[in-house]
Amino acid sequence: MNAVVAAVGIMLILSLCRVHVVVALIAGAMAGGLIGGLGIEGSLAAFNKGLGGGATVALSYALLGAFAVAIGKSGLAHALADKALTLIGRQGGKGAGVVKWMMVALLLAVAISSQNILPIHIAFIPLLVPPLLYVLSRMKVDRRLIACVLAFGLITPYMFLPVGFGNIFLNEILLANVAKSGVDTTGISVTHAMFIPAMGMLAGLLFAFYSYRKPREYDLSLIAQVEKVSISYSPLTLLVAGLAIAAAFVIQLWLDSMILGALAGFVIFSVSGVVRWREADDLFTEGMKMMAMIGFIMIAAAGFAEVMRETGEVKLLVDASAQWIGNSKAAGALLMLLVGLLVTIGIGSSFSTVPIIAAIFVPLGVELGFSPLAIVSLVGTAGALGDGGSPASDSTLGPTAGLNVDGQHNHIWDTVVPTFLHYNLPLLACGWLAAMTL
Repeated sequence: MNAVVAAVGIMLILSLCRVHVVVALIAGAMAGGLIGGLGIEGSLAAFNKGLGGGATVALSYALLGAFAVAIGKSGLAHALADKALTLIGRQGGKGAGVVKWMMVALLLAVAISSQNILPIHIAFIPLLVPPLLYVLSRMKVDRRLIACVLAFGLITPYMFLPVGFGNIFLNEILLANVAKSGVDTTGISVTHAMFIPAMGMLAGLLFAFYSYRKPREYDLSLIAQVEKVSISYSPLTLLVAGLAIAAAFVIQLWLDSMILGALAGFVIFSVSGVVRWREADDLFTEGMKMMAMIGFIMIAAAGFAEVMRETGEVKLLVDASAQWIGNSKAAGALLMLLVGLLVTIGIGSSFSTVPIIAAIFVPLGVELGFSPLAIVSLVGTAGALGDGGSPASDSTLGPTAGLNVDGQHNHIWDTVVPTFLHYNLPLLACGWLAAMTL
């Protein structure tokens, strides 16, 4: 059995059985390494080597957690809740539906903007989502819907719009690797190539609104403990919170560092007196604990991906799929997409998947008679598949980081499974349709 297939399969089965994702990743990595011929020592060496790849993002999330706790201390969460509850009405009546959809639309707009207009990626989630949880839970909004909304905003823009992160994925990675592999991409519109797959993502989002339309109960007391919604606030503390958030975003964009951005925001809270010096250490520790699980998953995922690379069987999997295809365009398109799905779920990064699969799938696509536009669409979709639905992807870890601050949102069953069902399945179908029709 191919080591990558075995490792990803073991990791997914253990995760679905509610074994902690970190344990599932380690077990999958060790099994994959042994099957791939690395042995125990080689598997451990590769795993340890890869750990550093997730450290930067993990530390970023830990600092963002501390920053998020400071925002809660400022009373911003309570102010948002008060404003929204006023709109809803004391009895939770006529205004509830309007506020619900306003909040969903806000989260969708910010998630989409985080990929292009304000390219901060997942950094906004621990800052924006937790303060809104109290009101969303008062309205009994299913958090699985919010996870799907955030995942749509994090994935669709980069795979369809050549701006911000989309410019990196579509132009610098997708077109560049397709051209490097022997296809002339001059004059090809990546937006045209990825239009049908993007419509698959949109269909998945619309279906999520139907799937998770029913009210879902959450324990408001747990949210109140985490977000401290009963604390007092003043115009000054809210102003400081606004300045701290703005400074964090500006510094991140300027220096391209979530770590320094979050640190700057926390320092502003400390200097202003909103967070007292004697409380700063406890708040910092509390925030880091809040994001600890996400950080460890990211670190373990980087180790898992490195073991998969060291076995060399990712390329063998791609090569083997080329042999299985034969001369069938329909079978070829489907198998290429399935391999892309498997690789991305294991590695957790669509940006890293494209260079791996393009080297084999582009010449194969030419041999099978696919047009250059269809090849671009096929490789791009194969790379994007699995981003939603991977336990180790930013697009699932990010939403969980914001939605699980009170421990009422399971990463696998409330984020990974919903995003897999609503995005990977329609994306698989629409990617195949695009390859066959373009």
